[in-house]
Formats: sequence, structure tokens, C-alpha cells
Amino acid sequence: MKALVSAFNAWTCIVISAFGIVILSIIGSMFASGHHSMMGSTEDPVNGGKVAAAVFGAVVVYAVFLVFCALQAWLHARSSGRGEIALR
Repeated sequence: MKALVSAFNAWTCIVISAFGIVILSIIGSMFASGHHSMMGSTEDPVNGGKVAAAVFGAVVVYAVFLVFCALQAWLHARSSGRGEIALR
């Protein structure tokens, strides 16, 4: 199987996806628990659970990106271990 993206792009996607998962998980859990920093104003949403569900949906999307990019990085590591010539 051949990789679709470059090794640099795969590793960049891994880092960004991991960061997105961590940050959005924290934000989603704060909305789910009704934390005062997220729910303390009259302009904030009334139902934090629905907002948390949307944020956790974004976490799932980032997790799919993470799996795809990890597969791409693994393909690059596997191909470089067999002595293949990489054309850049």
C-alpha cells in the first residue's frame, strides 16, 4: 500500500489532531459539567449538554484524522525500512 500524503504532513496532522482532541475534550467536559467559566453569562447557551455533544462530535472527527495520519506515518516508516527510494 502506498502513502497518500508525505511523512511531514502525516506527522504534522498527528500533532495537530492530538492537540485538538485534548483541548476539545477539556472544553466539552466543561460544557457538560456546566462549569461557570463556560455557562456563567446570560449570552451563553442554556443547555450545555447539547453544546458538549457537538464538541465531542468534533473530537470524534479529530480521532478519525489521527488514525488516518498515523496509518500514513506507519506506511512511510515501513517503506523507508525496506530501502525504497523516496522521490520528493
